[in-house]
Parts: sequence; C-alpha cells; structure tokens
Amino acid sequence: MTTPLRAPSFPEQAVRARARDGAAAVFPPRDAYGHVLFGAEPDGRNGDGDALDTMRLVPPVFVPERLEKLVDLGREPLHSDVDLRTGIGGFTSQLPCYISAFGSTQVASAGLGTAVARQAGRLGVPLVIGENIAPMNGYGRIEDTAGRGLLDRIRAYADAVAPGTGGVVVQQSTEDADAEVWNLVYSDPGTLALLESGRLGFELKVGQGAKPGLGGITVVDRERAADLDGQFTVEPVYGAEAGDRLRFATPGTFTSEILRQQIRLMRNNFPRARVWVKLIPGRDVADAARVAWEAGADAVTVDGAEGGTGWAPTAALDGLGLPLGDCLRRIAEPAGCLLASGRMWEGLRAVKCLALGARAVGFGRAALLAADEDPEQGLERLMEAFALESRLLISALGKYGTSALSPEDVWDPAPLDDLSTPFLNRSVSSHWRGETEAVKGEGVGGGRGRS
Repeated sequence: MTTPLRAPSFPEQAVRARARDGAAAVFPPRDAYGHVLFGAEPDGRNGDGDALDTMRLVPPVFVPERLEKLVDLGREPLHSDVDLRTGIGGFTSQLPCYISAFGSTQVASAGLGTAVARQAGRLGVPLVIGENIAPMNGYGRIEDTAGRGLLDRIRAYADAVAPGTGGVVVQQSTEDADAEVWNLVYSDPGTLALLESGRLGFELKVGQGAKPGLGGITVVDRERAADLDGQFTVEPVYGAEAGDRLRFATPGTFTSEILRQQIRLMRNNFPRARVWVKLIPGRDVADAARVAWEAGADAVTVDGAEGGTGWAPTAALDGLGLPLGDCLRRIAEPAGCLLASGRMWEGLRAVKCLALGARAVGFGRAALLAADEDPEQGLERLMEAFALESRLLISALGKYGTSALSPEDVWDPAPLDDLSTPFLNRSVSSHWRGETEAVKGEGVGGGRGRS
C-alpha cells in the first residue's frame, strides 16, 4: 500500500480484497468450499445501512426476455451474455459506472488521483475530476513536475483510454469559476483530442452528498493558508498557534432560474462539451433534476448523503441530506440521464439503483481504496468483480442489458404509504421504453432518458 488510507465507515476490507483478488472476491473463500454452509446474514450485509440496503432484487419465475435471448443466441443464455455497455451523459462507457470526483482532498492529491485516472482510462469508464483542484494544486501546465494538477489527471486518463470510449468531466465550483477553470480546459491543447472526439464534459457542482448545502472543506498548513487567503475563507479552527487551518469554499447560490441560466451559459460558451449537473441530496431534488434536464443537461448526478471522500463536519455526515434511496424514490421516472452515487462498491447496490432509474453509478471511496491497495491494477480488479457480480444479478432477473431493468425488479419492505413516490408493483412505463429505444441509437446498449 502506498498511503495509510483508511475508511472506517466503509467496507474497506471487502474493497481491498476485491482490489487484490478481482472476480474471485465475489464468492466466499475458496478453501471454505465443501466445509461451510452459507446463507444470508440475518441483519443484512451492511448492518445499519440505508433503505437501499434493505431492498432486495426479486427475480420472476417467468422470464420472457430470457426466451427472447435464447431464440436470438440459439442456446440457453448465460450471465456472460449480459451487456453492461451503456451511454452515460453523452459518453460511451464499457460499464454502467463512472469514477466520482474526489475534490481537492489531500488523499487524492498525493498521487492516487492520477493512479485512478490511468486505470479508469484503461477501463473505458468516464472520469469526473473534482472541484478546487486547480485553485489548490495548480492547473498542471506542461512545465509542472509535481504531477498533482488538474491537467495531470486528464493526461493520465487520455493516454490510457481507448478510442471511442470513456470521457473526462471537469467540475467547477464558485472558486473554480473565479479561476476560469473551464475556459482553461476547453482551450488547452492537452485536452484537444478529447474535445474533438466528443469525450470532454463540464459538471456544474450544486453541492455534494457528504456535506449538502456546504462548500468544500480541507485542512491546509499555515503557509498554504496564507497563499489561499482572499481566494477562500481560512479559519484557525484548531487554535491560533496550531500549524493547520481549515479552508472553506462557498456552496454557491442557486434558484431554479439561476440553475437554468447556468446550464444555458455552459451550452452556449462550451458548445462541444457535454453538460453535467451534480445535485445535493436535497428535499427538492426531483424539482432540481427536472429543471436541469429541461435546460439541456446531458446528465444529472444525485450524490446521496452516504457519499463523500472529503473532509466534513461529523454532524453533516451523520444527519444532513437525504439517503440515496429516497432521492431515487422522489425522482421516480427520470426525464433524462440520471447518475447516482453514495456508498457504491459492489454490484448489488448498483443494480438496485439501475433498476430504480439510474443510468450508471459513481465509485468514489471504493476507487481510492482500490488504487491505494494496488496503484497499478487495484481499480481494474475492483471493476472486474463489479462486472461479474452485476452480470450474475441482472441475468438472475431474466434480463440481459442494464436498460431492461425496472422498478419491478426491486422489493422494498417499507409500506407503500411510507414512500414519497411508490414504485412497486408497476411495470416499466411506455415513456421509459421509448427513451430506451432512442438511446439504442448510440449503439452501446442504451438506457433511460437522453444521453
């Protein structure tokens, strides 16, 4: 391991096992075969998890889509016949996932961010690069040698990704806007290949799950705090004599009209870049997502309260924002490409999110832990396990593509009256099926809503 990275509130050891062993870690230990009787844990696999963890995938007895696949293949379908390729916010992804932004946290700045970027490129999945990296670590011009800047991650990804797959999405917050980060990226020769191939996007950051309603918070030393004074709010929270300071970024101010105009400006000013919007898990998340799609966003990301890789008040982590499952309930039937993040690390939680309306899920802490375990192949092995697990679960549902999943595939033990928007016992609407057919034109398996 290259850093003493820890994640006490996350299934860290399970992630590290997958980063080491790949697909083999999806199953119980091999030496237990023939000696141990296995079954479901009575309290669930994640203990005191959120509503998504209490839900179950429910295969049907009758599987007409398996029959269709059988006729198409001329044999009984297998899990390996499940197509995980999909369109994500205008990009073609080899898996129904993307790598979430890490922000300016020191964890990602110490080299792990670049290791993750390189592996994400080889995997052919989109990579989101977090806010405040340029103001904090520098842009990363060709003469820079530290390897921590924004452009360094983009270079690492672009050098590794195969033609026609993946994409890079650069976030911008209020402080990034002051630094004109999008203008720099859009006009930089180092990003030209991605831009010309339609694989560059910008994400408007309207908050994040770890501390919804708050801006980015990082610990900086006294010398760095002096450099940042005036650009950020810096406070001696740990005492005037302490060497460290806290740097606070602003969350930004949004109304429906401000959000709408911001998206229109993005489309006008950067016409060749995809437009993504990242929302906090707020009580009006469905309204905000609708406004973003109507304004022309290619994708809307909902970051559940379980998410986050950066520094945050413990009170915010414990009690601020909606759980991801409730966000998906409120949005119900997305009018565009919906992305979901928050405690993602394996296939079961991800497939539930896909069935409840998401096009893809974001890996944050899990990606960092995997790269920390093995900077060269840890993330790729984690995704190998994710791919196998997802294919097994989707095929168990009698389906063979992520776009075929629907709310009928999920059982929720909560009473229907308790749900903000009931989704059980209903079939996929004609609207969803129509959107799916439209996306199939991309030739990558499709999904709900616009791409």
